[in-house]
Amino acid sequence: MCFALDGGVWLHRHRVRGERMAHLVSADRDGLLALGRALGLHPAWLQYKPLKDPRTGDRQPAWHWDLWERALDRLDARRD
Repeated sequence: MCFALDGGVWLHRHRVRGERMAHLVSADRDGLLALGRALGLHPAWLQYKPLKDPRTGDRQPAWHWDLWERALDRLDARRD
């Protein structure tokens, strides 16, 4: 999470009702939008959600994409 708060992109994978899901999180909104374009994500789907910085306890501006099965498959294909 600290990496995302410092401007990196954090891929937080988990499951919801057995379905693969992930949040792609960053405090760098422009960088996250650029990555979303590369993955075919619509900018309107980007969500604002401040994160509590564990180093200070303060909430910091951050954004995330919800990635479900198809988007995760595209992301994983780019890694191969």
